[in-house]
Amino acid sequence: MAAPGTAGGDAMAMAHAERAALVELLESLSPEQWDAPTLCEQWRVRHVIAHMFSYDELSTLGAIGRLLRNGMSLDRANSAGLAQYADHTPAQLLALARKHLHPSGFTAKFGGRIALADAMIHQQDIRRPLGLPREIPADRIATVLEFASTARPLGTAPRIAGLTLTATDVGWSRGGGPEVRGPAEPLLMAMVGRRGISPELNGPGVAVLEGRIAA
Repeated sequence: MAAPGTAGGDAMAMAHAERAALVELLESLSPEQWDAPTLCEQWRVRHVIAHMFSYDELSTLGAIGRLLRNGMSLDRANSAGLAQYADHTPAQLLALARKHLHPSGFTAKFGGRIALADAMIHQQDIRRPLGLPREIPADRIATVLEFASTARPLGTAPRIAGLTLTATDVGWSRGGGPEVRGPAEPLLMAMVGRRGISPELNGPGVAVLEGRIAA
């Protein structure tokens, strides 16, 4: 079940707050940290930011068009969006992030949940390798857990099928079968396929989830 009160929460306001937190992080980074690796394989911090905000410039039709032009491959579509900002400096990327504190275009769909999930997941993609943890508001991450559990672009469905997922710190649970339990943040990151996260979780379903991530 979702945490009480999250279903009717203002996801758009949460997305704005999550992006503001991301901008605050970016403002603190050194030039070397902008070129640091992230949990997104082969992407540096600057690549993650370029990828994120390339979609704010697109309407829904524009996003569909990008997919069609790239053979309906999300990976190729992401690479195409990234290429448009390949020559942007950290200062330019930071300005782009500030410009889009409020989600627009494709990212504003589902009441802002796309932008909220994207900003939260990618912020952790950046923070974890840099050793910069944070405490995510419970209502915010519970909303993302619920959205991520069914959002097709995140590809979670085949990873979590037949498993019970339980976030022990925010009162969120979903599914049925062997349990994977732990704090909400590592649970979310494992759900969306990030490697090396499963040791922070426990339960009889962890080995199953870990194997699916590896595959």
